[in-house]
Parts: sequence; C-alpha cells; structure tokens
Amino acid sequence: MVKTKTVKKEVKDKAKEGKISKKELNSEIKTIEKKIDVIEKSEIKINASRPIAQIIKGDKAKVDGKEYVVDAHYVLIDHGSTKEMAIELFDPKTDKDYQIRYFDDQAEKTIEFYELQEIIYVRKQVAKIEW
Repeated sequence: MVKTKTVKKEVKDKAKEGKISKKELNSEIKTIEKKIDVIEKSEIKINASRPIAQIIKGDKAKVDGKEYVVDAHYVLIDHGSTKEMAIELFDPKTDKDYQIRYFDDQAEKTIEFYELQEIIYVRKQVAKIEW
C-alpha cells in the first residue's frame, strides 16, 4: 500500500530540486491523496459458500470471475487478540501465485487480494471474491 507521507516527500523533493512549482506540488499531492482514498475505501464483495476459516487446500476460489486453486491456508502473523491469515492461491493456467489476506475477527472488512511479483506480494484492487 502506498503511504501518503512517502509520496508527499517524493513530490516535495522534486520541488526542492526545482523540477516542480509549489502550485504543481500541491495539485499533485491532492491528486495522489484522492487516488489513495479511493483504493483504501473500496469494498470487496464476498460470496461465501461456507465460513472463510473452513477453506482448505484443493478448494476453488474465484476473484473477479477468475478461478484459482487454494494451495494453503495459515496464520501469517499472530497478533495475540487477532490473527492475520493468508490463503495461498495459484492459477493453474499461468502458474502464478496469489494471496487472500484477512484478520480472523473481521474477515469481511479486512480482506485483501495480493499477486506475487518477483519476490514480493503486491496488493491488487478487486471487486468480488467467492469460495
């Protein structure tokens, strides 16, 4: 996820180097903040045939209509009062890896979809997840 402070710093650095005026700087920052707000506020619709905790290896999941196979379902980080969970997915046609991440006590509000690119998972914007 893009951090607003990091983006602001990059834009301000450009302004210091004389590559951008203060007016352009403020305009660019506002545009970036609006884009970040849209990404952070968009909700993912969930169509669940059973509780998310019951998903196991070999199950099928659909993300925006595309079918994936579940490879694993495990605790990513145990925060004590809640657990950050990960469901590893792969696309059998392209052999690419993906993850669904969520917190076990608020799955519907915290669910996110990631794609493995090179060596890190990058968050992808999706509209609907089904299992």
